[in-house]
Amino acid sequence: MTRVDEYCRYLDSVCATAREAGAAIMHIYQRDFDIQHKGDGSPLTEADLAAHTLICDQLATLTPGLPVLSEESRDIHYRERADWERYWLVDPLDGTKEFVNRNGEFTVNIALIDKGIPLLGVVYAPVMDILYTGCAGRATRQSADQKPDTIRVRSFSGSRPCLVASRSHAGEALTAALEGLREQFGDIDTLSMGSSFKLCLVAEGRADLYPRLGPTSEWDTAAAHAVVTAAGGRVTTLQGEDLCYNKENLLNPWFIVSDGDYDWLSHFNAAQE
Repeated sequence: MTRVDEYCRYLDSVCATAREAGAAIMHIYQRDFDIQHKGDGSPLTEADLAAHTLICDQLATLTPGLPVLSEESRDIHYRERADWERYWLVDPLDGTKEFVNRNGEFTVNIALIDKGIPLLGVVYAPVMDILYTGCAGRATRQSADQKPDTIRVRSFSGSRPCLVASRSHAGEALTAALEGLREQFGDIDTLSMGSSFKLCLVAEGRADLYPRLGPTSEWDTAAAHAVVTAAGGRVTTLQGEDLCYNKENLLNPWFIVSDGDYDWLSHFNAAQE
């Protein structure tokens, strides 16, 4: 049994944990809740903390001794985690702004990282009851109590690309890149979405591309990155390198998500010149 196959044995348990965390989040979502703010100004709710505690406790039971890095435990110093070969990377509530705005576009993200690579990923959207998984070259999407469907990235046709855009974040760099794409392709279609849903839309073949020309952290992307990879796609920096994890600085560089075949990088690098 390969190491990846061994990790896939955890998949059912991790899915159950993600669903339980989603239920805890929904219990709070359906009533009034207090909103705090972190040092960077981003919102923090009791739902973030409840999901964090539940996930960390269950992962500790599933894999005793395997470290967990969560958005809500981000202060673990690099000196401590630099030697981590394998660990869990968690965003207990990705899309807190969407949670606060009650638009339903938030997710629970759980990933298993091995030597900087996300090899297992689970993304659960509790309001919509949609579960994405990725491990060992197989990615799935499960809606409510239906059977999971295998998903795959789509190959770009060469005309009228469909892009996923962030609902909460935009910027001059992305605007310039989109203008460049319109000059080449004419019309482009866009889907606006919150949280890690954006990567999953590429993974399931609903969009050709998700460019992120703005700040994200490793826990924002790891689980959905695993889904994209298992679906045959890639998440790359603007230098064409695969996004990697457990860096000293936990911020991601700008990146694009695609089928990995079409040369989107030239368009986005040209926009930065």
